[in-house]
Amino acid sequence: MFARRVISFGLALVLSMAVSTVSAGDHALALHGEPKYGPDFEHFDYVNPDAPKGGQIRLANVAASTFDTLNPFILRGTPAQGLGLVFDTLTERSLDEAFTEYGLIAETIDVAADNSHVRFLLREEARFHDGVPVTASDVAWTFRTLREDGHPRYRPYYRDVDRVEVVDDHEVIFHFSTTQNAELPMILGQLPVLPEHYWAEREFGRTTLEPPLGSGPYRVAEVDQGRRIVYQRVEDYWAADLPTQRGRHNFDRMLYDYYRDGTVAVQAIQAGEYHLRQENVARNWATAYDNSAVRDGLLRLEEIPHSQPAGMQGFFINTRRSMFSDPRVREALAYAFDFQWTNENLFYGAYERTRSYFENSELAATGLPSEAELEILEPFRDQLPERVFTEAYEPPSTEGRGMRGNLRQAFALLDEAGWSVVDGDLTHTESGEVMDFEILLVSPSFERVVLPMQRNLERLGANVSVRTVDPTQYQNRLDRFDFDITVHVAPQSLSPGNEQRDFWSCESAEISGSRNIAGVCDPVIDELVERIVDAPDRESLIHRTRALDRVLQWNFYAIPNWYIDRFRIVYWDRFGRPGDNPPYGFALDTWWVDPDKAQRVDGR
Repeated sequence: MFARRVISFGLALVLSMAVSTVSAGDHALALHGEPKYGPDFEHFDYVNPDAPKGGQIRLANVAASTFDTLNPFILRGTPAQGLGLVFDTLTERSLDEAFTEYGLIAETIDVAADNSHVRFLLREEARFHDGVPVTASDVAWTFRTLREDGHPRYRPYYRDVDRVEVVDDHEVIFHFSTTQNAELPMILGQLPVLPEHYWAEREFGRTTLEPPLGSGPYRVAEVDQGRRIVYQRVEDYWAADLPTQRGRHNFDRMLYDYYRDGTVAVQAIQAGEYHLRQENVARNWATAYDNSAVRDGLLRLEEIPHSQPAGMQGFFINTRRSMFSDPRVREALAYAFDFQWTNENLFYGAYERTRSYFENSELAATGLPSEAELEILEPFRDQLPERVFTEAYEPPSTEGRGMRGNLRQAFALLDEAGWSVVDGDLTHTESGEVMDFEILLVSPSFERVVLPMQRNLERLGANVSVRTVDPTQYQNRLDRFDFDITVHVAPQSLSPGNEQRDFWSCESAEISGSRNIAGVCDPVIDELVERIVDAPDRESLIHRTRALDRVLQWNFYAIPNWYIDRFRIVYWDRFGRPGDNPPYGFALDTWWVDPDKAQRVDGR
């Protein structure tokens, strides 16, 4: 939740899109014009460069009940939280710009004028924690290993890289198989660099609890499998005085405690067992923190606005199941979810309804298609639902019609798709298949959302069960696509690109562990994804992404849930922090322990 950076295949979700020409030896890559910070900048504006080092922060992991590996780069196992603190990358993004990456291990970046390759010149001072220099061979070995032996998602993610060339100890070149993928240099900049000499004596594809060797600001200090992991700040961190790192990574120790139960975790922070949490449950935010510590200003609740895209959270429907192959069936199921009632009665009106796969961004399709979008979509008209061209998508609502009206609409769609109720069971009239499915959950708190929907689905004649499993089983089932419907989040960045292949392509639909949860396989969508990857400029990217959004919306791969455009943070007032949080992330790594505040809190 509060890790320094995501370190695996999801990197592009928080990245920006590179321009196709960057002058030789640049210190940064930016989408529009010049980077905010010039080559001689001293620090990011959202940090305190004089922030004191010391103390510790304790955090909680409630999303997973356990971890069993410290290798986050493979499919096997559940990695511990916070491992991104251990590994440095070639570049570092700024959180107050939407589309800029600055050199970290790489001192300069040179993108060919025709976008046929990118060259990284590495800093001579870059070191792993054992003192061994970081070299171009490490970069090349990391890239090849991740693509060949890492998580299966890496292969489509790096598909457009033809080869990697080691020029000398400090220069590495990535050659591309296409000149159209403008985002690729920045994706490669986010490559975590692993030590080849360390892994020469170890099997990369195995889970392990051995603390890994990295070059980042922290190392693993303590491991209590499934219960706690502790990171210790590296006092002689090689990059501590670089402009991208100054004023950051201020805690001497970062501890992640694991909780199996969300209610226990809420009680634990109020008892002072840990220091800070991001509250994602509206009921907790509204009712759970009425205590003297809050009233006295010791335990603080704060909403921090952000400008991050929300993506799509929803009930994702596994179209690999024959009963869900017809989009009319998927559309019908959406009428059983009453967002208006859920938001008012369960969430205290805290959320907005998600309607786009690129929600809370300029990339979201709204209204009818623009002329530019129609130009993209028109060649595929015969392969697309007519409503892509004639209607603005809105998820079903009970306002003005109630659930009874929604279910009438659902029955009509199901009848059109060849389903009818036979002896109380919703049955396909030709195949005789009975609509019998399971909604898979990982969080017990979601049961109160799903159970009313289950009752509405049963009114349609469907046999629906709801099953909540532990996080390990849940992830294993998702990796194998062994589910019917599940709650899932497809996050998005301000500049979608290669990662869209992993979300929506026919290729990823068959790759175990991919993020194509819904099993999307449509040649039109494949083509639209490639057009996004090949977008030559920002304007084209926006139009192409909106076109994709419309096709996804009208194919009903997910029943949209909700979103919120701010972080809800609960924390003990023991920290100092810069004045403003940057717009594109929660910059916890810029906070520090304030001894006077900590003494006041600890003496409560």
